[in-house]
Amino acid sequence: MSRRTRRTAPVTCPCGLPAPYADCCGRLHRGEARAATAEQLMRSRYSAFAVGDEAYLLRSWHSTTRPPRLELDPGPRWVRLEILGTTDGSAFHSTGTVEFRAHYVDGGRTGEQHENSRFTREGGAWVYVDGVPLP
Repeated sequence: MSRRTRRTAPVTCPCGLPAPYADCCGRLHRGEARAATAEQLMRSRYSAFAVGDEAYLLRSWHSTTRPPRLELDPGPRWVRLEILGTTDGSAFHSTGTVEFRAHYVDGGRTGEQHENSRFTREGGAWVYVDGVPLP
C-alpha cells in the first residue's frame, strides 16, 4: 500500500448490496473470507477501490497480470456499481466474466468506467485477470 492512508470505511457496503461494509466486502478485505463467485470478487474489488485498499486489489489479481505495485489515484470518489451481466463464474466454474459500470465523481464531474472483466481461479480462489473497456 502506498504511504497514503486508506479512506474511512463506510457503514453501508460500496458494492451495492444491502449489507454493512464490515459484514460484506470488509470480510474479504480483512482476509476473513474468500469470494465465492466471480461477481462477488468484482464487487469486493470495486469496494476496495472505494475504500482505497490497494493491498486487497493486489492480492485478488492473477499472478500473471498483477502489477508489481499499485498506487490508487486519490481523486475519484467511487459512488455506485452496476453489474450488467455475468458469464459463468459460479462455485461450479473455473472462469467467468462480469460486465459492470462503475460510477465516480472527480473534481465535481461525474464519470463512469464500463468494462467486461475476466476472472479465473488461482490456488482455488477467484482472482481478476484483466478487463476490456466498453463504450
